Amino acid sequence: MLRMHNLSKVYRTHMIETHALRGFDIHVQQGEFVTVTGPSGSGKTSFLNIAGLLEEFTDGQYILDGVNVQGMDDNARSRLRNEKLGFIFQGFNLIPDLSLFDNVDVPLRYRGFNRAERRERIEEALAKVGLASRMKHYPAELSGGQQQRVAIARALAGSPKLLLADEPTGNLDTQMARGVMELLEEINAQGTTILMVTHDPELALRSQRNVHIIDGQVSDLVQHGASLAGARHPATA
Repeated sequence: MLRMHNLSKVYRTHMIETHALRGFDIHVQQGEFVTVTGPSGSGKTSFLNIAGLLEEFTDGQYILDGVNVQGMDDNARSRLRNEKLGFIFQGFNLIPDLSLFDNVDVPLRYRGFNRAERRERIEEALAKVGLASRMKHYPAELSGGQQQRVAIARALAGSPKLLLADEPTGNLDTQMARGVMELLEEINAQGTTILMVTHDPELALRSQRNVHIIDGQVSDLVQHGASLAGARHPATA
C-alpha cells in the first residue's frame, strides 16, 4: 500500500539546511494498522505530510498503492490524494456553521459525486461512526469524542484505501480516546489501511506494528502481533 525507500526531506533557507528525513525506509502493507511514534522534532510530521502528498520529498522513492509519486505535478498529486487517502486531524477541523451532514459533504463535492451518491455516502459514513441520528446537529452541540467521530466519517465517506491519522485522540480524555481507537480498529478490520501518529504508548501498543522515528530515520519496527483488527483482517502484500 505504501512504500518509501531511502527517502530524504531537506528544508533549505539561504543560510540553513535542515534534514527532516534521511535514509527513510518503510513499507506498510494493505490492511495493516501501523502507529508512528517518536519525540518532537523527530520527523513524524514531515513523514505524514509526504505520505499524504501534502509535501514533496527531496530524494528517494515513494510508491503509493502501486503508483510512483515522484515528479507528479500538483494536479496529479491532488487527484491521487483524493482517490486514495483520507485524513483525520487532532483538531477535528469541522466547519462550525455547517451541520454534520454538510461537514461530511464538503470533500465529496470536490470529488464531483452527484447529489444522490453524496447523500448515500454521508448517511452510511455517519451511521458507521454511530451518529446517524445527529446529522442535522452542529459541531458545537457535540462532545469532543463525537466531533472526532464526525471527522472520521468525513474521511470515510470518500472510501479511502489509506487513512492517515495525526494524533486523532490528542484532544480527548482517556475514555473518549479509547472509544475513537476502538472505532479505528473496527474500520481497519473492514479492510482500510491505517497509519496513525500518536504520543500515547497505550494506543501505540494496540496497533499491529509500531514504527519509531528518531532524527528523521526509522529506529525500530516493533511488531505487536495480531491486534484486534489484524485478527479479523490479516494484512496482504
